[in-house]
Amino acid sequence: MPIHPAHKPGYFYALHRRHRDTYQPALHGPRSGASGVLTMMEHSGTHIDALCHQACNLKVFGDLESSSIETPFGFKQLGIEHVPPLLARGILLDVAAWKAQTPLPREYSISADDLIACAAAENVAPQRGDVLLVRTGYDTLWQDEEVYLQAAGVGKSGSLWAAEQGVIAVGANNMAWDVPKDVDPETGATLFGHVHLLTQKGIYIIENLDLRELAQTKQYSFAFIGIPLKFQGATGSPIRPLALV
Repeated sequence: MPIHPAHKPGYFYALHRRHRDTYQPALHGPRSGASGVLTMMEHSGTHIDALCHQACNLKVFGDLESSSIETPFGFKQLGIEHVPPLLARGILLDVAAWKAQTPLPREYSISADDLIACAAAENVAPQRGDVLLVRTGYDTLWQDEEVYLQAAGVGKSGSLWAAEQGVIAVGANNMAWDVPKDVDPETGATLFGHVHLLTQKGIYIIENLDLRELAQTKQYSFAFIGIPLKFQGATGSPIRPLALV
């Protein structure tokens, strides 16, 4: 899978015990068991960011000093175990289809005007408590890491607009929600959406979504289910979100 440089080595699975290792007919009869070892960054594949994942001037959400809640074993507050099950209405804004360009141009910055116009074209309107998903079209390029890491993303105005709608989480079919190379001219921040949504607004970010089937069937409103794993103190978790339509 594509891995952001900040989250390498990414994902590794090894089969540790094979069936022949545990096959003991005299003790267990015909039964045997196999098991493996999983090593991964919590920001591998489709995942959700905890509020402790990002800081602004070394302060996390709630104006907490990051050093005050960091331990060698994770965060004492705002870890992924505190993220509730996300059971909400989901809204898909398929910007790639609306612009008739799948995928969008590399590193294209999706603006608030883009999101507003796309929502109007789809006849949907994000509301407080929703989960807002944005499609860039780069889910079609999952197997090409070099191109996938140059995906379009949501720009500053788009992130500000999403927060103003009162959504509880956002997500996109790219590596970072944001355009990684974008720099906010006012603050000098890269990944402005991460800074604004996570550290200022307490809005979760889901990355590397596969939105192709929803797009193909033009399902722009659905029941969203997303439940992170309760890794104590972790900055994120793999997630397998579902859309009920």
